[in-house]
Amino acid sequence: MATDQTDTLKTGMKTPPIVSQQEWEAARQKMLVKEKAFTRSRDARAAERRRMPWMLVEKAYEFEGLNGKVSLLDLFEGRRQLIVYRAFFEPGVFGWPEHACRGCSLGADQVSNLAHLNARDTTLAWASRAAQTDIARLKARMGWAMPWYTMTDSFDKDFGCDQWHGHNVFFRDGDKVYRTYFINSRGDEAMGTTWSYLDITPLGRQETWEDSPEGYPQTAPYKWWNWHDNYEAESTPHPLWVDILSDPEGAAIRRREAEKKAS
Repeated sequence: MATDQTDTLKTGMKTPPIVSQQEWEAARQKMLVKEKAFTRSRDARAAERRRMPWMLVEKAYEFEGLNGKVSLLDLFEGRRQLIVYRAFFEPGVFGWPEHACRGCSLGADQVSNLAHLNARDTTLAWASRAAQTDIARLKARMGWAMPWYTMTDSFDKDFGCDQWHGHNVFFRDGDKVYRTYFINSRGDEAMGTTWSYLDITPLGRQETWEDSPEGYPQTAPYKWWNWHDNYEAESTPHPLWVDILSDPEGAAIRRREAEKKAS
């Protein structure tokens, strides 16, 4: 039976009721229906993004990198997909020169290991107007590892992020570059995981369960996953990993049996 949460916890807050385990589980199952609907809706939106029209980037943009001048094409690092986040770290931004914008910095702290994105033919890069010496100093202080370039022209203005942060997504076909998507404002809050980045790209997660246009690259889910320091050493799924995926319960039993024999 539910009890008065405020009297029970004495928090002063008008909080939800305290219930039994059975009542709590019933409420969770009811919410789970909505959670699954939300997940399916999110997947459907990602599928729509993969069908959005592309825009050819005709202007030659130039950036400064650690080794000098680079083009937008160079930012791909040879991969087919590129996500560029416009970060605010430059004179006039609160926190300069010790820090970047607080919001951008919070976002930087959320960026997952980029090896997993790279394994899906995708590069993440950051760009601002600070000099490379300042960017290198900031990255070292904050422990950030993403590629970070200096904008030298109208890139941010042309792509809607000269006044506010945002992620622009591009696709490379040979030496041609296309803009495929743009997300900013509260949309940026969810960015940082491998999945949130891949879901805004034109190729998506590239897994067989996804609703993608015909001919898009897709592999079996889970099997491409790897330790972030092992993609180059082992590009194909390890047999033990495949065993775990195909028969989790059986794999656990076999592991325990092997451990007993070893002991």
